[in-house]
Amino acid sequence: MIFWIVAALILAVCITAITAALLRDRPAAPGAPDVEIYRDQLAELERDAARGTLAPEEAEAARAEVARRLLAADRRQAAATGPGARWLGIGLVAVPVVAVSLATYLAIGAPGYGDMPLAGRIERIDTARRARPSQETAEVAVPEQIDTSRPEITEMAGQLREVLAGRPDDLRGWELAVTTFSGLGDMRAAWRAQDRVVAIRDDDATGEDFAVLGELMVIAAGGYVSPEAERAFSEAVRRDPENGLARYYAGLMYAQGGRPDLAFRLWQRLVADSAPDDPWLEPIYAQIEEVSVRAGDPTALDELPQPSGPTGADIAASAAMTPEDRVAMIGGMVEGLATRLATEGGSPADWARLITSFGVLGRTDDAAAVYAEAKSVFAESPDALDLLAQAADDAGLAR
Repeated sequence: MIFWIVAALILAVCITAITAALLRDRPAAPGAPDVEIYRDQLAELERDAARGTLAPEEAEAARAEVARRLLAADRRQAAATGPGARWLGIGLVAVPVVAVSLATYLAIGAPGYGDMPLAGRIERIDTARRARPSQETAEVAVPEQIDTSRPEITEMAGQLREVLAGRPDDLRGWELAVTTFSGLGDMRAAWRAQDRVVAIRDDDATGEDFAVLGELMVIAAGGYVSPEAERAFSEAVRRDPENGLARYYAGLMYAQGGRPDLAFRLWQRLVADSAPDDPWLEPIYAQIEEVSVRAGDPTALDELPQPSGPTGADIAASAAMTPEDRVAMIGGMVEGLATRLATEGGSPADWARLITSFGVLGRTDDAAAVYAEAKSVFAESPDALDLLAQAADDAGLAR
């Protein structure tokens, strides 16, 4: 109802403006020049009668005829400019405008469709994401592409399956299975072997272990992030908040699930936290512009935060440096991180890394100052405070 009221008001304003313009700019009404002529003739007759050049009888007859014509012209002018004419003009504008507007809306609009407030749309998207297909369902739709061109490797993989069937707690064996199966392209078997590795390691499993598990699931599902893979990535980030692989796939999951806004923010932060040659940057760069458009914040690649930290070549070059040069290089990187956090802010992991770095460099006063500032920034986030406290312990700060 609100939509129709607003639409009617807008339409009325438009029709009024158009009609006023048409009536204001139209040519003079028929009869208007005649009225002036007849009035001039009457005035001339009066002057002739006053001068005596026209007999009274002739003057009266001429006056009556001109008056009759004047009244007829005046009636024509009144008919063309009166309220009826104005309403006719409004009708000639309003009827086509209303008809075309309604026909267009009925053709391409959605009459009767309910409102879609943002909160409701987000709730429906999240509900659909939670109800999305499982890993098993997704794998059924993906054809297997196992490499059988090397019979000796295929045979070894079969033997490994048989051996491990009776040795569920053989960590080295299951780790070998992950490598073997993934090398053959049997990703379904590979992620299940990695799942067994994680189960055997239990509390000692690292964030990277869970990130690898999730990635193998995604590959097995043809690039789809299933609920099971999402749980693996969530656990990876819980154990290692800086894990770039898990953070990339978390963003991919949101992009696939109708939340490009969350995906864009995740990837923006990940790019800023990454080193220039981190493997997830290439797939992010291939997708993030489109994701930013869908998120309502169109952003070109050159407008994204730039990766920080050393490349592989930088690390290799540092091996040939003297200890003094190496310390100077590390100090420069730490100062760059400190400057970025001071001007742009960053994630809890960034602040924790800066605290730890100052501790490693022996700059405990700087580490303590950064820790105090970070606690105020993330005062409302218990998880962030725990991460910062661990960094302070690593830096040797007394708390």
